[in-house]
Amino acid sequence: MIPKRPTLERKILSALDATPSRIPVVLGGCGTGRTSLLQRVSQLLGEGHSQYIDTERSLSTPDGFLAAILTSSPYGSSNSPGASFPDQRNARTAFDALLRFFQQRVNPDVERPTFLIEELLELRTFESFPGLRGVLGEFLEALSRTQNRFVLTSRYVNRAQRLLRNLPERFEVIHLQPLTPPEVVTALRNHGVGRDEAERNDLGRMVHALANGRPAYVARLAAALAETDDVSGGDPVSTLASQMADGEPLCSTCRFSYELRLHRARGYGALKAILLVLAEEEPLTLTEVANRLGRTPGSTKDYLSWLEDVDLVSVHQKRYSYEDPLMRLWVRLHCRPTIPNDEDLAREVQEYAVTRLPYMEPGMALAESRESEEDRALEETRKSWGLIEID
Repeated sequence: MIPKRPTLERKILSALDATPSRIPVVLGGCGTGRTSLLQRVSQLLGEGHSQYIDTERSLSTPDGFLAAILTSSPYGSSNSPGASFPDQRNARTAFDALLRFFQQRVNPDVERPTFLIEELLELRTFESFPGLRGVLGEFLEALSRTQNRFVLTSRYVNRAQRLLRNLPERFEVIHLQPLTPPEVVTALRNHGVGRDEAERNDLGRMVHALANGRPAYVARLAAALAETDDVSGGDPVSTLASQMADGEPLCSTCRFSYELRLHRARGYGALKAILLVLAEEEPLTLTEVANRLGRTPGSTKDYLSWLEDVDLVSVHQKRYSYEDPLMRLWVRLHCRPTIPNDEDLAREVQEYAVTRLPYMEPGMALAESRESEEDRALEETRKSWGLIEID
């Protein structure tokens, strides 16, 4: 239940309706709401008035990808440019047919086809086939020459921005910003969290800070808060601790983002080592990272640039740190030989909460979740994340 983003939805629809139409390119990391936004736009356009294409799910060979698109397309027909072509095993021929399909006008008298394409950069996979080099540039150039309408997305912000740098102005980059505190409050309301508006506002500010406004994190925490047995709707800090346990939804979300980005980058092992260094302390300069890694500054700079390329780290004033603070917490907890126990979760999450919620003093971040001695004794027989003791 990622909150709706009506302002962004209107911005995308306005770009599509412009004359000539612009091509929105929605950029945002894992969990920023790209998919839910694109599916919402599809709903607003109406059934049969657009085609949603998730390239990560459907991309294989050029001919296989084209066949998958045609099978589910409201714009496909026996006469469409990509419906048949000679030598279906030829990658170049298949890709050319794919471009013709996206450029086609099925009927000049009807509304222009609209394609909502998820994760644009996956098309680079085609470059491993003979005769296909510079596929992404070809694809975007073909889109810029057609009157058909497109919305594109990518989770790799830096890579996508470099790709779009020299393209026509028809492409309009839209960055997915973090949720605002009022939007987080709306998410909590949708989940039925909080006894009244005042309490919901307080919880919303805490959840916003802990989740750094990232929609997927907010949704996970809101759902977990809604399931708590506590009358007040729970405590966000202790709920975060429970959600960072191995196998819990928020933990799995972080793991997915971590592994996906590392596998899209070069130097897997060295990059993990750098992420562990920054998990211990950030921000650090290039020299500090190189010394702790035991590598030369030159090779370390390459490693750091590869991490920047997949948006895992960012650099400000020559000092490197995590792009996503909650990812740093996950690395501290889970990138080690043993699964974190309850004490580990409580300690690390409390330290994280103190940095994100500066009005909380150390040792007090979980105070609201503590109960009286008698109540705690009754709760010892069951696992209660409303109670976390810090030694």
